[in-house]
Amino acid sequence: MILASDWIAFHADRTPEKLASIDQHTGRRFTYADLHDRSARLAAYLRQNWGVEPGDRLAILAKNSTDYFEFQFACIRLGAMMLPLNWRLAEPELLFILNDSQARGIVYDAEFAARVPPLAAGSTASHRLRIDSAFPGVDDGSPEYETAIASTTAHLYMNPQTTHDTPLMIMYTAGTTGHPKGVIITHGMMLWNAVNISTPTGLNCDSVHYCVLPTFHIGGLNLYANPIFHLGGTNIIARQYDPGLTLQTLSNPALGVTHFFGVPSIYLFLSQHPDFDQTDLSHIRSWGCGGAPMPVALLQQYAARDIIVQLGFGMTETSPTVFLIDKIRSLQKPASVGKPLQHTRVRVVDEHFNDVAPGQVGEVVISGPNVTPGYWNRPDANATSFTTDSHGSRWLHSGDAGTVDEDNCIYIVDRYKDMYISGGENVYPAEVEQVIFQITGVADAAVIGVPDERWGESGLAFVVLKPDCTLTPDQIIQHCRANLAKFKVPQHVRFIEVLPRNAAGKVLKRELRAHISGES
Repeated sequence: MILASDWIAFHADRTPEKLASIDQHTGRRFTYADLHDRSARLAAYLRQNWGVEPGDRLAILAKNSTDYFEFQFACIRLGAMMLPLNWRLAEPELLFILNDSQARGIVYDAEFAARVPPLAAGSTASHRLRIDSAFPGVDDGSPEYETAIASTTAHLYMNPQTTHDTPLMIMYTAGTTGHPKGVIITHGMMLWNAVNISTPTGLNCDSVHYCVLPTFHIGGLNLYANPIFHLGGTNIIARQYDPGLTLQTLSNPALGVTHFFGVPSIYLFLSQHPDFDQTDLSHIRSWGCGGAPMPVALLQQYAARDIIVQLGFGMTETSPTVFLIDKIRSLQKPASVGKPLQHTRVRVVDEHFNDVAPGQVGEVVISGPNVTPGYWNRPDANATSFTTDSHGSRWLHSGDAGTVDEDNCIYIVDRYKDMYISGGENVYPAEVEQVIFQITGVADAAVIGVPDERWGESGLAFVVLKPDCTLTPDQIIQHCRANLAKFKVPQHVRFIEVLPRNAAGKVLKRELRAHISGES
């Protein structure tokens, strides 16, 4: 049994005056002593007024703020499980999550006050606490966050019996079919993610991280906000991503940002901002990217400015980091995610769970202390998502197709569910999209398989053009013919103003398919 530690209490004791967090929207700044005090007061309030016991689930419906992390650490001290809610979801989706988890209460942004009454009425979440810091002036009758913190002087410390196996969060993954699954996140998973990601990025106690990913997503919490708190560094929390504000923040010497992590769409929109070429970004020590394949052409655009973006791969189920390619290989092998990080094991296997040969496509499976113990209330998913091999090792099925090269570097080809078969040949859309991104004038692209009377399926490319650029479908198809095997060339091209994406920056191809189905 390995006991878990209280990161914030540790730093509050050693470096109480060290700046822990900046809430960019409100301008508030908190030291580690402040963070320790506020999260302890909040925990005491929730214990005394909500009757929270270890193992209870506590939901939060809010945009990014320092309050979000105070709530996280309050849950940790209570032994409760934080339940981040995606504010982009519709009411029926949120109600499913609240009822599936049997949430005890909701902490929420005043911005979402009108959404909360039906959620509380339709679920087990009978308690409420409203955050007014970014959206003042709302009075819906619920207790207010700052008032709650000020109302108690009792300090709660983390249960000394909490171990690395103790759950601290349930994070629901976006459901591609049916309802989402609640991934159980443990103390050990959070710690090993922090350990894994620190070495390849150079994170340390002097690092300053700018957090723009949504904190209802594992990337917003753990890339790199929680690792920074583990090390005693400083997090600047943006309420939500804005390209112009991001450029201003990253280039501000007074803030001294050293680390940044984004998804490909964030890097894409950043590169398309009119101030991008003139903004000094030379002092950023580490640029990380994950969530989806990054176009090689975009990586090369950053490299032309001496910005090396390290491509990674992970899942909610792995908390999330599995890969983050080293800087040398990021230029030598820009389509690869490199090798697994120090405390994680990865294989690429065939349908018989044998390792594939270099160049062959198989499924990426993952093992290690950063892998979830399972899904909340989903024995069916637990039975199908994990395989225990003949040596007793437990492997998580990622659902991603990958290959290995002669140097044992891994390439994520695509999601198996996005693959389509044209004329008996497997086509992985990510490969086609990489080629389309090479075309000057293309801002964004996504490819899906659609029914084809002759070939069974063929490719349909959705393309977003840069402002003032003009391309024809034939130009895009001809470029693909010059760079791809014939069966991979999309037969159809459709121009679109914007691609639908989820919070992790992944294109929602199911919405593209639904759009096509609705027209047929």
